[in-house]
Amino acid sequence: RKSSLNLLKGKVLVTLFFEPSTRTRLSFEAAMQRLGGGVISMGSVEGSSVAKGETLRDTAQTVAQYADVIVIRHPRIGSAKEVADAVSIPVINAGDGAGQHPTQALLDLYTIRKELGTLKNLSITLVGDLKNGRTVHALVEVLSHFGVHFYFVAPSVLRMPGEITERMKEKGCEVIETDDLAMAASKSDLVYMTRIQKERFADVSEYEKVKGSYILNREFLGRLKKRITILHPLPRVDEISPEVDSYPGAAYFRQVRNGVFVRMALLAMVLAKK
Repeated sequence: RKSSLNLLKGKVLVTLFFEPSTRTRLSFEAAMQRLGGGVISMGSVEGSSVAKGETLRDTAQTVAQYADVIVIRHPRIGSAKEVADAVSIPVINAGDGAGQHPTQALLDLYTIRKELGTLKNLSITLVGDLKNGRTVHALVEVLSHFGVHFYFVAPSVLRMPGEITERMKEKGCEVIETDDLAMAASKSDLVYMTRIQKERFADVSEYEKVKGSYILNREFLGRLKKRITILHPLPRVDEISPEVDSYPGAAYFRQVRNGVFVRMALLAMVLAKK
């Protein structure tokens, strides 16, 4: 876990992040370095030619001349595919706006399997900004293959997009949409918390109306009368009290650690010589 391999010696990863990131960016960089590869980065958008009006396509075609794989995060849905269509090297989607976050879904699957021993026939509650949350959009897609029973808990203005909910039902998953977190959590094996995303609101006053809608603290967990596993893609704002960090089922920092291992495996699959 702390040693380096040389599977990707001589390979270079470039990160193109047009939105803020801590865990995703750093874990990809750590993963590449632990595999013996190198990392270059565009840095801030303001310090690049994007600030001069360069298109995403031209930026991608440029950095593709320097690297063997691109990891991109961008506020526009479909941006990763746009880049993949423009270059001849592998492209990994690290989040495209309110669309998808596939590598987060992979590490979440790994974490759930490791924490609960299975992925099959679980009851899972997803909480928070389900409308804009790319992590939950990606996660339910992959979990739908395992017969999961879903509880979607969100304020009415932040409910899971209807097309995703309907697709889950078409795949045979039972889906219950509710605003009652206590009920959903009491019936679940796992609660997946997410923050209300302030940056997705055009009107800050609308954000103020829904922030703090759902909060996990020790008092809440004590009322459940059962141990549950808690995940969160992070960052958190106020939806999980720090006092919960010592709760045995609080797995979100183990989830963070797993991100490096999963992304190492992904990079090795994409780049290592057969």
